[in-house]
Amino acid sequence: MDTNTSKTPATLPLAAWQQLPAAEVAREVHARIARLAPPLRAAALAWLRPETELASALDVAASKLAPTAKYGLPLHGVPYLLKDLFDLAGVPTRAGSTFLDQVRPLPQRDSTFVQRLAEFGAACAGKTHLVEFASGLTGENPHYGDCPHPGFPDRLSGGSSSGSAALVAAGVAPLAIGTDTGGSVRVPAAWCGLHGFRLTPRDPFIADAFPLAPTMDTAGWFTVSAGDMLATWTALVGPAGPRRRGRGCHLPMAALLPSPDRETARACDAAMSQLGPEADRATAQGLLHAWRDCVDAYVTIGMSEAHAVHRDWLAPYREHYDPVIWQRFTEAGRFPSERVAAARAKLAEVRAVFRDFFAAGFDFLVLPSVPGPAPRKPDCTPELRRRILTLTAPASLAGLPLLALPVPLPSGLTAGLQVILPDPASPVVPQLLG
Repeated sequence: MDTNTSKTPATLPLAAWQQLPAAEVAREVHARIARLAPPLRAAALAWLRPETELASALDVAASKLAPTAKYGLPLHGVPYLLKDLFDLAGVPTRAGSTFLDQVRPLPQRDSTFVQRLAEFGAACAGKTHLVEFASGLTGENPHYGDCPHPGFPDRLSGGSSSGSAALVAAGVAPLAIGTDTGGSVRVPAAWCGLHGFRLTPRDPFIADAFPLAPTMDTAGWFTVSAGDMLATWTALVGPAGPRRRGRGCHLPMAALLPSPDRETARACDAAMSQLGPEADRATAQGLLHAWRDCVDAYVTIGMSEAHAVHRDWLAPYREHYDPVIWQRFTEAGRFPSERVAAARAKLAEVRAVFRDFFAAGFDFLVLPSVPGPAPRKPDCTPELRRRILTLTAPASLAGLPLLALPVPLPSGLTAGLQVILPDPASPVVPQLLG
């Protein structure tokens, strides 16, 4: 039993925050930040809106409820946290680095996602740190500190949306915005015991965020509970038709990873069986055959696109990069064109097999999202990265939306599931959230 826990403020449901006056919401957010352990605060929080400004923003947002009326569950009065890839007017965007604000102008306008949330009555309470330039899955950052798990401070929160997930899990706010390219919503949601949602590449919410790999970058968010996730999803996406029960299936952990962690595999397999039966042999074989070499294809496409973003900075700012990130982006500039072409062909194959899967009458596919519980620093190895990507890369290459669900483990830690959907507005989401 892992007993190395840390006390964090009790989480409040989204509706409870909505009942508080704006000034009290702002005061409560600041009080909760102040009560965080210093290593968590330093590693997770990039910028905090002053208390009076936050109260004023919530008051202004409250006057803009009309556009949300048709959604039924507006986010009025909700303070949220924003991954530092999205722009806020007048606030530097650093993307987990120490120099991006030196090579990029100070934002003069809010990102599309921020504007939409304001229309729905929510206000940004602060910006969150991340793995540098969103290129990582375990929450490590040499500049601001590796982001600790709020309840198990000797373990990491997961990334790259590390600060967003950790601060929601710590009860600072009921909602945080993240991104997911190779698992950056799914992984920290699993390890921090949260619900998460991932949208699709190139949609308006991600289009003006600072990019990692545009072919696969998506926006998303975290909440503590299923009810808060349903409220947020309904406001931001809304069902594409009447709610209904859907047909889905799952693949067990052992079909995806050799020698899986037994405790995690048992818990995830049991949770998946509650959502849908195990895939039949032909369906499973078709999916697994198409997913061979997915990790290499993901790395090739993702890092070659990241190299294109960073090409002009890699030499002059070398000493400012995390050496691991610098090496990753630099090496991608030497990928042979044949390797990139093969990766793009694999992406097309993965997308085709998912189209066939959904065309066969399935509404969702459930997979585990992490190979084990939140890791300690020495566990954050290239092998762990590859095992995570083995689980997450298929949906990333496919460009599909998904719902991330937490799975409790006997140790008190958590793992998680990814429920892959054909459309963000799938009418079966309410069923999946119970």
